[in-house]
Amino acid sequence: MTSKNLLDFQDKIFVAGHRGMAGSAICRALKLNGFNNVVTVSRDTVDLLDFKAVDTWFKDSKPSVVVVAAAKVGGIHANSSYPANFLLDNLKIQNNVIECAWKSGVRRLLFLGSSCIYPKFANQPITEEALLTNSLESTNQWYAIAKIAGIKLCHALRLQYGFDAISLMPTNLYGQGDNYHSFNSHVLPALIRRFYEASRSGEQSVTCWGSGSPLREFLHVDDLADASVFALNKWSPSSDDAPSDKNGEPLQFLNVGTGQDISIRELAESISSKFDFKGEIIWDTSKPDGTPKKVLDVSRLNALGWQSKISLNEGLNLTINSFRDYIGQGLIRL
Repeated sequence: MTSKNLLDFQDKIFVAGHRGMAGSAICRALKLNGFNNVVTVSRDTVDLLDFKAVDTWFKDSKPSVVVVAAAKVGGIHANSSYPANFLLDNLKIQNNVIECAWKSGVRRLLFLGSSCIYPKFANQPITEEALLTNSLESTNQWYAIAKIAGIKLCHALRLQYGFDAISLMPTNLYGQGDNYHSFNSHVLPALIRRFYEASRSGEQSVTCWGSGSPLREFLHVDDLADASVFALNKWSPSSDDAPSDKNGEPLQFLNVGTGQDISIRELAESISSKFDFKGEIIWDTSKPDGTPKKVLDVSRLNALGWQSKISLNEGLNLTINSFRDYIGQGLIRL
């Protein structure tokens, strides 16, 4: 870890995707750490899918640091239903922001990827070297390919032009600001909504997709935000003590997670108990399971001095509380 702070409190930091779960958490974390010059832009003002609009905004606003947290996201159903949207929209958003940031002289950039970039049957825990060593999970390959392209674009700009772009690969995220849509959400928020509704209506059973056997790792979004500020401030692939791959080459992206996993069945049982659901949990094995096991090797980022702080149990309590708040404010329609 470099002893020098790579950010300055006067930096003008643009967070793309500030309304999303990750982006909003990063905005909170930046301000919590004293970085108060955080700028955001609404979709109504600048459509990140529009290169000309993005280019004009960067020329006018001149941020010095950029976080790319904007993305089209969703669970298995959404990825399967809208493959072209997940590929095209994510490529356009990230390419527009990254290219315009580089062209406008941004000093430092962080791109957020996803653990779905790794092969379906990667060795566990998954190290950064597993990238592009085998086939992707088919249910989210479109999103994964876009994220891989983002990582490689950041690396290419560093190699060819010396652009200081880094990338983090978070595991499955959850927390405040999550999407609780009936069909397009990820597994954890989907389970929260389903068991809340079942408990409230007195249903005798809840049907969940798949067998319940897949193992997944979950990271609270506030931990990701903390890791993002840490990486921006402390990690440079150009420093002498930067993490390297097995060939001794500096890594251009690092995993972010807890290093611990849980079965979907155990997760469902834990969430059901928090809503005091007494009925039966039925597993619909006609629905896809996805990757059988996915847990990240987070030793590289841990060695730099960062570790997750929020346990899954604590994170679930925080998330369920925020979910109830959203319902009370009418932000979630049931």
